[in-house]
Amino acid sequence: MTENLRAWWWHRQGLDGSLAGLDPATVLARTGWARSGGGVNPYLTLFARTGVSRAAVDDEVARLAIHELPSARGCTYVVPASDYGLALQVGRGAPEADVVKVGKLGVPRKEIDDLCAAVLAAVAAGPLDPAALKGALGDAVRNLGDAGRKQGVTTTLPVALGLLQASGDLRRVPVAGRLDQQRFTYTRWDHPESGLTDEQARMELARRYFAWTGGATPAQLRWFTGFSARDAKAAMAELELVELDGAVPGILALPEDAKAYAEFARPARRSYALVAGLDAVLLLRRDLAGLIDPADLDRTVPGTSRALGRHTDLPDHAILDRGRLIGLWQYDVDTERIVWWTFDAAAARDRALRSEVDRTEAYIRDQVGDARYVSLDSPKSRAPRIAALRAVGR
Repeated sequence: MTENLRAWWWHRQGLDGSLAGLDPATVLARTGWARSGGGVNPYLTLFARTGVSRAAVDDEVARLAIHELPSARGCTYVVPASDYGLALQVGRGAPEADVVKVGKLGVPRKEIDDLCAAVLAAVAAGPLDPAALKGALGDAVRNLGDAGRKQGVTTTLPVALGLLQASGDLRRVPVAGRLDQQRFTYTRWDHPESGLTDEQARMELARRYFAWTGGATPAQLRWFTGFSARDAKAAMAELELVELDGAVPGILALPEDAKAYAEFARPARRSYALVAGLDAVLLLRRDLAGLIDPADLDRTVPGTSRALGRHTDLPDHAILDRGRLIGLWQYDVDTERIVWWTFDAAAARDRALRSEVDRTEAYIRDQVGDARYVSLDSPKSRAPRIAALRAVGR
């Protein structure tokens, strides 16, 4: 992977400051939907690119300029309003897997459909949280007992909620308006439609994906979208993709981006960002090795016995310099400090990196309170990772 290509991806992701001053919806439209899951990533995605406050992001959520939706592969992303219809459409089939799962436990599809109708009737008068919903629905919700617990689904209610959210008939509203927690109420929603056929929707998602990344491989597109090989090939055929000249063979881009890349030069001056482990610059292609210099691939990750280049996903959040991975970090709630490690000796001495660490630390401490990777993360669960980084870093 060339330094220029890494810096190009960095630039396309707006981590070079080129998106400063833009509103959250515009940033997400340009750089990609922000993976959520109850962690800090949606907030850090926007802060790292624009410096926007958490309160301003929450205001955008409250007025539905951005919202967390089930989308590609059934995963939840924070999406701009302009993409609501598309995001729902490309993820609509994912909850059917849970219908099949409970079907094997003896629950007929009609029972699930009836439960969906009952849920919509229950929230007609106003939002309800899961406990209130369960009370209102009574025997319409079936307890699946030990057999269900073994399959990861204890009642039929989550199956119905998943179907209704994927269809856009039901919207979950974060309690206290926060994107970094997993407590919700549910309300009716007259969701926007994309106006596209499924084939057109796949093409539009592919177009956005290649624009977000500035170049990727067909396999990377398939990982992000969950498309079959046939559907991915058909979607790409409509885009007239070309290879990036001078880059790694097999990386395709939209024609206008290929032209822009040919004129792009990696900045000589170092530029740092602390991003979440689920940031789009890492997650869209899920090619961690592509962000690592060859000399760093065999470095052992602190607290593990595995080399950096052997990780598919990072165990910690990331420190980047012009697209190159140069270190890891965690937030220690007890000390209200970022604990970080860089394996780049020049960066370790650079006041600009220390300044970026301090800036991000102040944002987490004063506005967010914690930097969970996902909702199940906790200060206790990540204590070993913090200790490992502290032993070798700062």
